Amino acid sequence: MTGRPGVLVYALLTGVVVSSAFPLYWSFVVSSSDSSAIGDSIPPLVPGGYLLENVQRVFDTVDFWLAIQNSLIVSGTVMVSTVVLSSFAGFAFARLRFAGRNTLFLVVIGTVMVPAQLGVVPLYMVVGDLGWYGRLEAVIVPALVNAFSVFWMRQACEEAVAPELVDAARVDGCSLWGTFRHVAIPAIRPQAAVLGMVTFMAAWNDFFWPLIVLDPNESLTVQVALSRLASGYFLDYSLMLTGATLGVLPVIIVFLLLARQIVNGLTRVSVNG
Repeated sequence: MTGRPGVLVYALLTGVVVSSAFPLYWSFVVSSSDSSAIGDSIPPLVPGGYLLENVQRVFDTVDFWLAIQNSLIVSGTVMVSTVVLSSFAGFAFARLRFAGRNTLFLVVIGTVMVPAQLGVVPLYMVVGDLGWYGRLEAVIVPALVNAFSVFWMRQACEEAVAPELVDAARVDGCSLWGTFRHVAIPAIRPQAAVLGMVTFMAAWNDFFWPLIVLDPNESLTVQVALSRLASGYFLDYSLMLTGATLGVLPVIIVFLLLARQIVNGLTRVSVNG
């Protein structure tokens, strides 16, 4: 019988929470302070009264509403498509029997070994041929699904979807779609939520590819907008960190919406692992 955690455990967990939350808190403190306060010998540790003024300066410097809108469109579309397509593929690789299944799965996993930088030039040429330069399709379509998400959902189906349930559903006359909908989806929902959160964050934080293919004046994303706030001869930390604080809010909201499923998914993975 195990006892209750001791004081050392709580102290360690408190330290982890504080160290994880402090960068976000510090960004908020700086974003609510005057830019001159950052150079003081004793930096401010409590929020100031310049938050609204700094927020207004952010929107006056760049079209931040457009950046948030574009990032939401890109990240939301990529998150939904990745979860849906990788769930289909993961269920097929885990529970369907077809010729060449293992070979095809190895080919998919093998694409992870190819550095993304090698595909920048040919992908840029394809985007140009399709007339997508400066449009959000250039960022969305190449990221609709990836090998890691397929591997993740395949492992989720292997652990959560019992083959006996799949066989029983097919014997009872359930179609392939019905089997996936009624047997697989309820079982893999927590892992799908984890994948959705990770995918949303990756798409939201992507900077390199949107910088190349999007027009910074008409179709910029949040990360490109933040890079413009950080450009210039003088680095205005209040302006830059105000933009960073605004840019992280949608990620926090998505996390809160998926928090319950994410915790269940991580708990299940840790227990089964």
